[in-house]
Amino acid sequence: MPGSVARALRPGSRPVTEKPNFLFILIDDLGWMDLGYYGSTFHETPIIDQMAREGARFTDAYSAAPVCSPTRASIMTGKYPARLHLTDFIPGHKRPWAKLTVPKFRRQLPVEEMTIAKALQTTGYVSTTIGKWHLGGRRPTEYGFDQFVFSNQDDNDKRVGRFTGEALRFMERYKDRPFFLFLSHDTVHIPLEANEELIAKYKAKLKPGHVQRNAVYAAMIEALDDSVGRLLKKLDELEIADRTVVIFTSDNGGLIQKYTGSGPVVTSNAPLRSEKGTLYEGGIRVPLIVRWPRVVKPDSVCNVPVSSVDFYPTILDLAGVEGASGHSFDGTSLVPLLKQTGQIERDAIYWHYPHYHHTAPCGAIRQGVFKLIEFYEDGRLELYNLEADIGETNNLADKEPARAAELRKKLSDWRGAVDAQMPTLNPNHDPAKAHEWG
Repeated sequence: MPGSVARALRPGSRPVTEKPNFLFILIDDLGWMDLGYYGSTFHETPIIDQMAREGARFTDAYSAAPVCSPTRASIMTGKYPARLHLTDFIPGHKRPWAKLTVPKFRRQLPVEEMTIAKALQTTGYVSTTIGKWHLGGRRPTEYGFDQFVFSNQDDNDKRVGRFTGEALRFMERYKDRPFFLFLSHDTVHIPLEANEELIAKYKAKLKPGHVQRNAVYAAMIEALDDSVGRLLKKLDELEIADRTVVIFTSDNGGLIQKYTGSGPVVTSNAPLRSEKGTLYEGGIRVPLIVRWPRVVKPDSVCNVPVSSVDFYPTILDLAGVEGASGHSFDGTSLVPLLKQTGQIERDAIYWHYPHYHHTAPCGAIRQGVFKLIEFYEDGRLELYNLEADIGETNNLADKEPARAAELRKKLSDWRGAVDAQMPTLNPNHDPAKAHEWG
């Protein structure tokens, strides 16, 4: 459906309201260390850095999965991917001779789910999704969105300019309506592409001490930063910045290199361990910035662990919208953290990734400063104190067996509660070919 837009509404059909607007900017594969404000010394993101200074930066924000589709499903529904049985990117991939056979997960977000857009629609919000969808073949309008814009046309910038322009036009058209604008970029996903002048700039900037060294990727991030600047400038021009909540995050951790081991080295997530497709911090810890003038205190930093399942209840809470009767979700509203009025109540955050990618099938739990990873092939446990060891270099499972056993039980109980699909032993297992993709 390239370049398509559905169900346009009359811009003046509702009066101006004080309900907040939501501009949700989701980046594809942006790593925790890819922004200047999060520590990059090579990438240049002055506008996003300034947005962080004007709002709240979360240091311990997580995607609900280490790949795109399940995280996107968690954002839309507030549910863990394990509960939805949508646990891998659509359509997924296989290792036919690996030790385990991965479960048959859903290739489509169930249309009966009460999404953010459906819930907001009941109280007069107009909503659009622009860019990458990746939740199956059904149109976003079947999930409550009034409009959608996809495009296969490219201008050597991963469609950043095209999607940004569509977002600007949407805000202009509906500035007098409460809106939910879900801008889901293809950037910075591979294959990498960017303006040649920007690429040359970063090639010239490279020095021996830089940990991140891909000039094309750096150019893509600068183009993204420029996009954010255009959006924020438009909010100011339309005089709606004060009633617009801007959320900026990523669908999973940064990619170091393609899962096949081929292609360029894209970025570095150091000091975090590993990358996209794993449940190490490099695969699931993501940047998160929330700006809402006069409500979110400028230059605030939140160290509370949060998850992409939390966006659903947070947005509905801020909009004063109650979910549909009988609709449950796993997330927790972050409003007390954003307004600094209190803490949130949550025992732990969970992950379930029963697939092969940059890692073998596994699950994880974070409770407080401790994080346990359980690998399903052999039951191996890895326990880390993230406060003391953010790089996950010191496995404490043997030193603290009681804590490891307690967290393992919590993880197991949670899997049962959400009816998580588990991998099974593969009758075609061939150790000599287990690493091969089919």
